[in-house]
Amino acid sequence: MLPSRIFFDNFFDDFEPPKKLDKMMKCDIYEKEGKYILEMDVPGFKKEDINMEFEDGYLKVIAEKKEDVEEKEGKKYLRRERHSVARCERQFYVGNVSENDIKANFKDGLLTISVPKEEMKKENKKVIQIED
Repeated sequence: MLPSRIFFDNFFDDFEPPKKLDKMMKCDIYEKEGKYILEMDVPGFKKEDINMEFEDGYLKVIAEKKEDVEEKEGKKYLRRERHSVARCERQFYVGNVSENDIKANFKDGLLTISVPKEEMKKENKKVIQIED
């Protein structure tokens, strides 16, 4: 006699708490040679799953993966945690730079983004003398 599906659901929940998607995209940011470099962990995603958008000085990185939930290879699953519809999103203010100057590279689950450092505008303050 096999235990009910409810038993398996509760039983497996005790082993490991579910992972939160907001902790998946950890990021390091540093400055090098006049650019900001963002190194972001995107584990379990492929290059095709990652989309970057740039608007009004904000760079948004979206990783989204969808997988078929149908039974595979004749298996009858009692519980599936390794398939998922996962979506992670991070947003960074990078200033008023040209989107053509933003470069990205993805290798072995590490997304590296290079953004030119926005030059601070120097104020050309001039003092005007008041005449008598």
